[in-house]
Amino acid sequence: MDYNWLSLAMFVVALGLLSAGYPVAFTLSGVALLFCMLPTAISWVDPEILVDPNLLAMPQEIFATMLSNTLLAIPYFIFMGAMLEKSGLAEKLLETIGILFGPIRGGLALAVVFVGALLAATTGVVAASVVAMGLISLPIMLRYNYSKELTAGVIVASGTLGQIIPPSVVLVVLGDQLGVPVGDLFLGALIPGLMIAGMFALHIIIVAIFKPEAAPALPLSVREIQGKELALRVIKVLIPPLALIFLVLGSIFWGIATPTEAGALGALGAIILAWANGEFSLKRLFEVSESTLRITSMVMLILIGSRAFSLVFIGLGGNVLVSDALQNLPGGELSFLIVSMLTVFLLGFFIDFFQIAFIVVPIFRPIAQALGMDLLWYGILLGVNLQTSFLTPPFGFALFYLRGVAPPEIKTSDIYRGAIPFIILQLIVLVILVQFPEIVTFLPSLKTTPTGSV
Repeated sequence: MDYNWLSLAMFVVALGLLSAGYPVAFTLSGVALLFCMLPTAISWVDPEILVDPNLLAMPQEIFATMLSNTLLAIPYFIFMGAMLEKSGLAEKLLETIGILFGPIRGGLALAVVFVGALLAATTGVVAASVVAMGLISLPIMLRYNYSKELTAGVIVASGTLGQIIPPSVVLVVLGDQLGVPVGDLFLGALIPGLMIAGMFALHIIIVAIFKPEAAPALPLSVREIQGKELALRVIKVLIPPLALIFLVLGSIFWGIATPTEAGALGALGAIILAWANGEFSLKRLFEVSESTLRITSMVMLILIGSRAFSLVFIGLGGNVLVSDALQNLPGGELSFLIVSMLTVFLLGFFIDFFQIAFIVVPIFRPIAQALGMDLLWYGILLGVNLQTSFLTPPFGFALFYLRGVAPPEIKTSDIYRGAIPFIILQLIVLVILVQFPEIVTFLPSLKTTPTGSV
């Protein structure tokens, strides 16, 4: 008797529990353990059933996952982002760039995109970026009659740029799941990430031209800092984070350091910046370390659960069912690409990117390899697609982060409507990357020194 249907039941049960709000790490682990025991239980009734070796090898495979050198980069990047967020860098950037762009129609919104991209390249922490920009920019933009939808949309969209602009924890996770060097993913994601930020800025400019009342310029009376004082403040605020970006990304791109080593340099650089801003103390170091430990532990628990889940799923024959279904689609590679991207996009409505990366990517990877697809290019497509999971209503995390700090006059519907144009823009970039893979592969092809995955 064929028991492959158990793998589909396993997937449905896991998605049902996740949708009901159960913690992802415990859901994946619990479902894996439950369905791992089913073949043994069924064998009492049907002695002919064979227990797949993948089920017996689960402990060794999980320990092997924990020994992955690629994952060492995660706590470093999380620490760097937490330290920079605690040091007040985001607030100073937003205040200064807001004044700089203020004379331009739509200038405040453009400042949010600019700072969002800068914070993405230094912290990569969506929650910190969205909350900081929400607390600082949102009241100012509303005060000067910016459209509620544009205000909410630009803040949540810019806050998610950290998911694709390197260094990004998402790319580290994808590199581990796809078996692609993280440094190559960082190189491949740089141009697409800047393209998305540029599309956001272009959208704001178009809105400011055709609907000037939705994105006015700041009056001169509110721009208190002018001339030399403003120039000095811009230099003081911009140079430190730009130097940190150069330190972290430059050392990876030129093959001087691996992503893990660059992450360690970034963590040290974040401490130096906090000290230079007079914000470093043992208490703050403890707070940042605690935050890093909490987030890293969450990621690793999810990784353990997802590894157990994928092993049981494969052991029950789920990979065979999915592979047969996707490889036999009419259209071959293009059909698989459409189905996999649509699956990731739709899952983004209900679960976050960690869950998607750990559950779906291990299923798609062998099929992409069998079809001869470039896994680097495919990984960047997944990264761009996963970024939309933070924006897609009704459960986009960035939407909830902004909702938590938004004033009562900003309704949830305003946030949802504001996010939709930016979701469309990201999907346009995704289509462009599908049509022109060279955008992704160009920078990695220039690399002369191998960029390690550690």
